Amino acid sequence: MPERGVGGTTKPPARRRRTSWLIAAGLVLFMAFVIYRSFHVSGYKCAVCIAFRGQSVCRTVEGASEHDARMAATTNACAYLSSGVTDSLACERTEPTRVECTAMN
Repeated sequence: MPERGVGGTTKPPARRRRTSWLIAAGLVLFMAFVIYRSFHVSGYKCAVCIAFRGQSVCRTVEGASEHDARMAATTNACAYLSSGVTDSLACERTEPTRVECTAMN
């Protein structure tokens, strides 16, 4: 006969409790791994400065490749300087005033 807990409810078998704890621990480890990997992107770090329509701004971004980091920094800077899709596209085609990329090892 199953063991009765408080209020007449049945307690889950020890095997089911152990399995639940193992699944929960596995999920926590997986989430920790995902968070760790998202903060540790090894690759390149690029600082891009753009002058657009009388304003200038610099942004620094890390990315997996030099191209990705440069494009992300450009997009980030243009998001600050432009308003609307047409302005954003025009800004992203503007030659940056400064680009500095370094490998992060």
